[in-house]
Amino acid sequence: MRLTQPFVSVADTFPARIACIDGPIRRTWREHRDRVVRLAGALRALGARHGARVAILARNGACFTECLFATWWAGGAVVPLNTRWSASEIVHALGDCEARILFLDDAFLPMLEEIRACADTLTTIVTLGSAGAAGAGLAAYEDLVAQGHPCADAMRGGEDLAGLFYTGGTTGIPKGVMLPHRALWYNAMAIAAELGLDREAVWLHAAPMFHLADFTSNTAIALVGGCHVYIPAFDPEAALAAIEAHGVNSTILVPTMLARMLDHPGFAPARTASLRRLLYGASPMPEGLLRKALGAMPHVRFFQGYGQTEMGPGVTILAPGDHVLEGPSAARLRSAGLPTIGCEVRILGPAGDPAPRGTIGEIAATSPGMMLGYWNQPEQTRAVLVDGWVRTGDAGYQDEDGFVHVVDRLKDMIVTGGENVFCAEVENAISTHPAVGAVAVIGIPSRQWGEAVHAIVIPRPGAAVTQEDIIAHCRARIAGYKCPRSVSFRAEPFPLSGAGKVLKRELRAPFWQGLDCGVA
Repeated sequence: MRLTQPFVSVADTFPARIACIDGPIRRTWREHRDRVVRLAGALRALGARHGARVAILARNGACFTECLFATWWAGGAVVPLNTRWSASEIVHALGDCEARILFLDDAFLPMLEEIRACADTLTTIVTLGSAGAAGAGLAAYEDLVAQGHPCADAMRGGEDLAGLFYTGGTTGIPKGVMLPHRALWYNAMAIAAELGLDREAVWLHAAPMFHLADFTSNTAIALVGGCHVYIPAFDPEAALAAIEAHGVNSTILVPTMLARMLDHPGFAPARTASLRRLLYGASPMPEGLLRKALGAMPHVRFFQGYGQTEMGPGVTILAPGDHVLEGPSAARLRSAGLPTIGCEVRILGPAGDPAPRGTIGEIAATSPGMMLGYWNQPEQTRAVLVDGWVRTGDAGYQDEDGFVHVVDRLKDMIVTGGENVFCAEVENAISTHPAVGAVAVIGIPSRQWGEAVHAIVIPRPGAAVTQEDIIAHCRARIAGYKCPRSVSFRAEPFPLSGAGKVLKRELRAPFWQGLDCGVA
């Protein structure tokens, strides 16, 4: 289970097939492998061996994929950094993992001096963009590729560390999730099998590549001998243009990206004619948006993926056959699907014992894709990794047919008047209102109830909607105590994490400011 094995196999089997399309760049699998092996030689000469951490702060591109496989070939472990972090957060992660080498693309050069001044362990910073940016203490990426001497594969695999993936930055200090080769290999195999990827797969990297939701496709495409297509960052027009130009048939989008694409003035179903598989996940999908997507792109097979960084990330998949709007199986559309191949799921009660089917509890999972633990965090590791199971921190239940229903993050649950309200359920109800473009539900302070349900709505362009409209719409769909007691409206987009998740901490902060207690 070494991650370089499928990369070698496909380059030997399909040397002339196109591996990468990145703007004007088109490279075959033979060319792709040759660049990786030379880059690996350069990295090894710089000290990237025996698990040394190599960090990547870059937008999407062929260089990102090359950096991954070259690091593994050299014997190191990758540390993909969140592209929306501040310089101080980046420096913290670099110091925490003691990274020796950092790949940095031109978009982040304004942070260079602060990073270089504070990151004590770095010995080399490699600029991915213009060679002219290389200077004192810097190396140019293309120079390393051109001048590197091919080296033998380090043959690291199994339980050897493959990568550190920092998570939890939206709620506190990020933790480095340690994933071995075994975990990333398993997840690549699982996604390839669940989605039916084959050598004809053309995968668009539109979601951020540092995030495991898209990261896994790097190895999955190598497994099947498909083709990577890159855009630097998600933009609805750029995504549509790439799908049209390159015959993209597979991709992953988080719900906010899918909404932007469907609402884009240039969207037309014909522009997505080649698209056959669309995996969505990383944050809850509002029911109204999903219904809109199914109607707008009936030729696309939709998959929902639910997972966690700690699981590398796969836990469940909702298959296309379960994306039905009417009939007895329609309730499955509100679920996260069935456990992925090789994954087991349990719902745990308050005492940590398995709960009966249909009972809400904490979701726990185990699979070959699970983490080794948190980097230098033994106490947090013991709290989350219990008896070989990952405690996800998500609340949910499993129905009689085995489908897992995720109701919310436990920390996002609102306790109002002694009743538990899950934000995702309220957001789903509000999202079906025709005037609602986007919605986030949070708990705000209430003298009477402790917390009150509050909805923040972004109306669709040109639509008019009131607080009374939203509350009345909810009362027809969910219990009265779950309905928002207040609604505010905003025109600007919600603050998002690098993975496209709404940063509810930022939305809650103004309401709880100055109080002795609050919701973190």
